[in-house]
Amino acid sequence: MEPLYVFEKNYNVTYGDSDYYKRLKISSLFNFIQDVAGLHTKHMGIGIDDISKEHGLAWVIVRIMVDIIRIPIWNEEICIETWPATQKKVEFERDFCVKDKNGNILINVISSWVLMDIAKREIIKTDSTNIKHPPLIKERAINRRMTKLRPNGELIFVYNKKISYSDIDINGHMNNSKYIDFIADCFTMEKHCEYKVENLQVNYICEALAGDVINFYKDVSQLESGIVYVEGANTEKDKVYFKACIKVRRNNE
Repeated sequence: MEPLYVFEKNYNVTYGDSDYYKRLKISSLFNFIQDVAGLHTKHMGIGIDDISKEHGLAWVIVRIMVDIIRIPIWNEEICIETWPATQKKVEFERDFCVKDKNGNILINVISSWVLMDIAKREIIKTDSTNIKHPPLIKERAINRRMTKLRPNGELIFVYNKKISYSDIDINGHMNNSKYIDFIADCFTMEKHCEYKVENLQVNYICEALAGDVINFYKDVSQLESGIVYVEGANTEKDKVYFKACIKVRRNNE
């Protein structure tokens, strides 16, 4: 069967995928993205089982940017398309497009993935294996580059979280969607009602393993300009697990 270089799958926003305001949770969106990416790589013969059994490797996401035009709502049917974009020395870029049932674009996503040696927990170069990678598609979902992230003001401690069994995925570390839930928990129910997310970039910097304790900090000094920053680090602040920058807008605007 000829490989599909643009792959798509339909999803329904279920009760469990939705938040209190009947909107698709962004963590659920990340789960959908992870699922469709896994199905596509499996279709091309470089899925999770293929590369782990043959090469002892795993796909790991390291950066992601999401542009939201409209967030899907509870019980809505959506279609997610994905395709392989550029390939770099260490990273593989993969794009996504979320559409409603009429084909209107709701969300665009760009992401960067690496291959990790499961035993050594080390990232390897893209050309250091004999994995046959698919042809790349030049068209990008977002025509902007992901950048390094840093706070613009004071970092305020919010809470800490000990990573436990339910947070760990099949790669042995905290799943990327879990970070999104924990980022969301840095803000009150009232703030989630008042604001909606327009853009989100997350840089995953260090693996979070079972037993690790992550301190969550936020910088809301630019909230009036619609920019919020969240960071997760260990207690000693010598290990940063992730950095996130969120662009928000008031719901009544």
